[in-house]
Formats: sequence, C-alpha cells, structure tokens
Amino acid sequence: MIEIRNLAKTYHGAEGDFTAVKNINLTINDGDIFGIIGLSGAGKSTLVRCINLLEVPTEGDVLVDGRSMLSLSRRELLAARQKIGMIFQGFNLLSQRTALDNITYPLEIAGVKRAQAVKRARELLDMVGLAEKEKSYPSQLSGGQKQRVAIVRALAMEPEVMLFDEPTSALDPEMIGEVLDVMKALA
Repeated sequence: MIEIRNLAKTYHGAEGDFTAVKNINLTINDGDIFGIIGLSGAGKSTLVRCINLLEVPTEGDVLVDGRSMLSLSRRELLAARQKIGMIFQGFNLLSQRTALDNITYPLEIAGVKRAQAVKRARELLDMVGLAEKEKSYPSQLSGGQKQRVAIVRALAMEPEVMLFDEPTSALDPEMIGEVLDVMKALA
C-alpha cells in the first residue's frame, strides 16, 4: 500500500542545511499496522508528511497503492489525499463548528449531500463514544474528545490509508488511553 524509496528531506535555512530524513526505504502492505518510533527531532513527522506530500521529499519517491505521489498533477494529488486520512498532533478542528460540523465539512466539500454526511458523522461519533457531543464546540471538549473527533473526521472520508502523527502527544495520560483504545478498535 505504501512504498518509500530512497527518501530524503533536507531543509535549507539561513543557518545552513538540515537533513530531517535520509535514505529511507520502507514497504507497508495493505492492512498492515505500522509504527515509527524515535527521539524528538528524529524526522518521524517529516516522514509521515512526505507520504501525502504535505512535505515534498528532496530525493526519492513515495508510492501509495502503486502510484508515485510525486508524479501526480495537482488535481490528482488532491484526489489521492482524499484517500489518505491524516491525524495531526494538534487536532486541527475548526473552533467555530460543532463536532458534527467538523466531521461533515470535508464530506460536503467532497460533494456528499448534507443528510448523508450527517448520517455518516453520527454513526462514527457513536462508534467512538461521542454521540452525545455532536453539538459541542471544540472548546467544550477534552483533549481526548477532540482527538477522537479528528479521527472520526478523517474516517468519514473512508480513506484507504490512515496516517497518525503523534496523535497522543498533546494529551494527558488518561486521555491517551481513550485515543489509543479508539485506534485499536479501528485497527
């Protein structure tokens, strides 16, 4: 499902060049659950962001489902990203939208009718134990609840691949358990 070939990412700055990842070769098969573990600053987030080209590699190639992400046109890349769910460290919820609307928003942008988007969002919120929070705004949710809403938002698009970039790093210990339980159930 994911193949990384000789991947490198170098950042250029006023203080000189910094290579975040170098010579990465990796194959992740369809259905695999794969984790990347390393020290802070080791390049884990850069590597994950290179998979969906949120970061463009300096060298190498990334193939998702047999297609080189680097060879895609802008339009094709946007379509490919719709099949790759991404969960960030910082939730990235829209503060002016309820939990339900945070989930339905990308579906509606993708052309899903509102009623169908709401139905799907409610099913997923129920699945992660947040059905009663659909009208809550992010400011009214705990960190673990926000992260579960972010996971549901990504799942609503029915992705073929889910990428998690340190999804529990901003959570306190008891919230980490909530999010990890949801991730295990999804797996």
